[in-house]
This record gives sequence, C-alpha cells and structure tokens, in this order.
Amino acid sequence: MLYEVFSSDLPRLGPGDNESTREAFSYLEDLPSNPYILDAGCGTGMQTLELARLTDGKILALDNHQPYLDKLENQIKIQNLSHHVSTINLSMLEMKFDSNTFDVIWSEGAAYIYGFEKALVDWQPFLKEKGYLVFSELCWFKENIPQEINDFFQVYPAMKNVEENIKIITSHGLDLISHFKLPESSWWNNFYIPLEKRIKKLRKKYQDDEEKLNLLDEFYLEIEIYRKYSDYYGYAFFIMRMI
Repeated sequence: MLYEVFSSDLPRLGPGDNESTREAFSYLEDLPSNPYILDAGCGTGMQTLELARLTDGKILALDNHQPYLDKLENQIKIQNLSHHVSTINLSMLEMKFDSNTFDVIWSEGAAYIYGFEKALVDWQPFLKEKGYLVFSELCWFKENIPQEINDFFQVYPAMKNVEENIKIITSHGLDLISHFKLPESSWWNNFYIPLEKRIKKLRKKYQDDEEKLNLLDEFYLEIEIYRKYSDYYGYAFFIMRMI
C-alpha cells in the first residue's frame, strides 16, 4: 500500500523544490570542475535532475525501489543527461563504497532512514578530502509542541530542533557551512497537493475496503497535521563540509 500511495507518478516523494536545491548547491565552494556526487535516497529524482543541470560532474542516484529509478532513467534519456547521471538500485543501509570516492553526498529528506547522526559518521569515509554532506532533515522549529502534533510524530522519535542538529553536526568534526528552512510551498506544490489527489483517487478505488480506507486516512492525517501546525516543524537544509 505504501508504494501505491507514494507512487512513481508523484513529482516528489517528500517536501522540496528546485529553488531550494539550487540554493543549497550554491554554498558548495571550491568543487572540482567535474565533481562526483552521490544522491542517496533519490526517489523519483527531481533534485537529481536539477543537480545534473547545475554541474558538469557525475551523479550516482541511489534508491532501492526500481519504479522510482525507472521514472528517473526515463527523464535522464528525455533530457539527454545520460553522460551526467547513472542509477543504482541499492539500499542506503547497504552502501559500501570505497573511501575517498565522492566530492558530495546529497540526500533530500531521506537520510533519516539511515539515521541523521549515524549518516554523518558513517558516510564521511566515502567523501574525498574537504568533501560535502548536504542533507535536508525534518526538524522542530518551535518549543512547547502541542500534544496532537507530539503524538503524531512518535513515528519519528529521533526528530530534533535545528539547534540540536547543529550541535550534532559540529560534534562529529564537520564544518556547518550554512543552513536554511524550506518554504511551506516546498511541502504543497510538489508533494502534498499531488499526494492529496492520489489519496482521493485511491479512496475511490478502495471504497469497499475498510482496511485500506483506514490506511489512506492515516496518510491524509499527515497532510492535515501540516496544514494545522506548519509553524512548528518543517525541513531544513544543512550544508556541511569535512574539516
């Protein structure tokens, strides 16, 4: 059911937009002319394609759901980016790259699967000297969280506020180059509006299946929680560099 809801038809599988991708990339200074970038948890690859337009380097797009990679590969062909982008079907939990392989490891809204702090530690060896980690991570933006939203986010108990994540970053020998919040439009335009349409379509398909309707209600609740409490949480980009 999860992959039926979060199908490859969606433009993105989480909050984000090309403008934010470009802003995060703008902080990467002194990159080689042909950097090698790993996009970990690329999904359908909207940000992968944007990265390919921003650099003359090579991008390895990694995900473990082939339909997402199929959609990305189709766009790679359409946009004539085959010389820039290749894909690999692999879980980020199973990454075993050689040391000093990548100039940048990029992960938009996906590093949480591995664990934000764990990824900061375990992925550094894959980077070349002075390499970058660029993650967008779900964060609290306020204190005194209402009980309803606190209960909802028991699904992600590791979620921290921006300041806590900054302390984690610096404690693991990384230089925080910059960080910024994604705008609310990042949640709606490419993610929740298409997702809401997808849920409505599936509700018609499963109108006589109470179990599936209950599951769809849970996905819709996520949208309603954000609609009600968007001031309290969101995604933040963290641009980090090895010292």
